[in-house]
Amino acid sequence: MSEPEYELFAIRYATRDAQRSEHFIGGDPHDGPMPMDYFIWLARGGGRVFVIDTGFNAAIAKQRRRTFLRCPVETLRAFDIDAADVGDVILTHLHYDHAGNFDRFPNARFHLQERELAYATGRYMQYPRLSHSFEVEDVCGIVRLNYARRVLFYDGDAEIAPGLTVHAAGGHSAGLQFVRVRTRRGYVVLASDVSHFYENMASERPFTTAFHVGDMLAGFDKLRAAAPDADHIVPGHDPLVMKLYPAPSPDLSGVAVRLDLAPSQAGF
Repeated sequence: MSEPEYELFAIRYATRDAQRSEHFIGGDPHDGPMPMDYFIWLARGGGRVFVIDTGFNAAIAKQRRRTFLRCPVETLRAFDIDAADVGDVILTHLHYDHAGNFDRFPNARFHLQERELAYATGRYMQYPRLSHSFEVEDVCGIVRLNYARRVLFYDGDAEIAPGLTVHAAGGHSAGLQFVRVRTRRGYVVLASDVSHFYENMASERPFTTAFHVGDMLAGFDKLRAAAPDADHIVPGHDPLVMKLYPAPSPDLSGVAVRLDLAPSQAGF
């Protein structure tokens, strides 16, 4: 049986103003504005729906001073998807902006690298430099889901479904994974936080939130190895994604883009 081709979407749900120096270890000699967008992703094909990351809610946005644009879970309704009907959620890692709203998917199984939960509940969380990226209630919620037998753990690369795989990268968070999806234009790699911006990977300068810098650099190589070329890699937080890819429909302009269609110009 041939692998399905998935429709693949990025949904933008929040943003924040930031400076270039905040996004590169060691700062940036040409500091200036560099906003950050927040996304979840949606893959649909072969009779199945996969939600990739779950975002955060309005309360966390206010607490962390992010500009909340829309509820990412409610936005799924624009794709005729009810969160209660979603059977599979892939969490690239457990940072607050990727694993909040997990409770809005009452019937889903959650796919996660085992090392990520060990990291988020282990000894390194005594250090604010690392723990600040997590929300304790999100982490506790995933532990409860595990007790309810609703978390599927992976130790490295794995196939979640035909044409859809996860790949361990680490670095930014100990158990970070990215997702590779077969689409009409070939395999598209959702980098998540393996590369926040196109420029992180292009310049080989990792993002400032780091557990292991060496693994972050090696993660760039893993992205390249998994993708047909640079145009098939989609970074996790870059506003350019919304400019390079087309909206699914006029009413979703500025809200979502189709990643299964070619970008308008090269990324890296």
